[in-house]
Amino acid sequence: MTLPLIPSAVVGSHGKPGWWFASVRALERGDFGDGDLEEMFDDAADTAIRDMERAGVDIITDGEVRRLDGYVDSYYAIIKGIEPLPVRRKAGPWGYDQQTRYEAVGRIATPPGGLGIVREFEYLKRRTARHTKATCAGPLTFGSRIHPGKVYKDVVDVAERFAEVINAELRGLVAAGAELIQIDEPARGNVSGEEMARLFNLATEGISAKLGFHICFGNRFGRSRFQRTYEPYFPGVLKARADQFVLEFASREMAELDLWKRYGEGRELGAGVVDVKGFAQDTAEDVAGRIREVLRVCPAEKLTVNPDCGFGWSPRYMCNQKLAGLAAGAALARRELTGTR
Repeated sequence: MTLPLIPSAVVGSHGKPGWWFASVRALERGDFGDGDLEEMFDDAADTAIRDMERAGVDIITDGEVRRLDGYVDSYYAIIKGIEPLPVRRKAGPWGYDQQTRYEAVGRIATPPGGLGIVREFEYLKRRTARHTKATCAGPLTFGSRIHPGKVYKDVVDVAERFAEVINAELRGLVAAGAELIQIDEPARGNVSGEEMARLFNLATEGISAKLGFHICFGNRFGRSRFQRTYEPYFPGVLKARADQFVLEFASREMAELDLWKRYGEGRELGAGVVDVKGFAQDTAEDVAGRIREVLRVCPAEKLTVNPDCGFGWSPRYMCNQKLAGLAAGAALARRELTGTR
């Protein structure tokens, strides 16, 4: 399949069906075994793939439905060389301070077979004829909740070790046929754009696939974690050997498009034109209007459109409505550019 002008894509995660959550509870009660869980994950991936295809999205994932406890939490459960630390605040409204943090107690390593992302991608490739994207958390994301302990010098040392771990995973993805791989990193505020780029380059050294760089403000339970501005990271972050930058615009009323006008020449932009943090429906007309704004700073040939972030914390019905609006809005903008129906 050939991608159209202004293709639509997902960032990564998809809204999970109610039976996904019921199955996880069944596992916790001891009513599910490993085989039951694997069957559920296959069904959930099939559902996510089918939802994205029905919505008309051009570049899809498996919905990241096998990542049981959020984007990186399930990996911490299998990564060797770290131990959980006590959570200091458990009562009251949920916040990022309630996430489990860890301490390095040995050399950080993955079990045989790696993180499992290659297996996720191989399943996706067998189940769709659409263009696909493989996604992986970056070294800052993995290292953000791990104290260096006595094993590593500092948090940068931890992130550099994760860059090695990620690089091995990405090589497996390329061998499995991945043509587009996206690295997801946080807009932490205490890390410069140059440092983000350096760690991205370490993690992707020697990787021949097309590379996307998603810079995220945080989205757990639809809440941001970091100050929602990209200004501090530009132009330093452009030192990353990324073919495409995937950035959030819709939920910020399309703020900071001027940054791309100043710095984005020659790069592809994955523009967030659907608000994953809001419940309001993003219609085709809403999406097309945002695309028109993006086209003032990015040529159509360099533009992909996507939600601001993943849908992992969104109800599935809302996710599907918004994806349909995304695909229809991209098609509307495409018709306006080409004069075709």
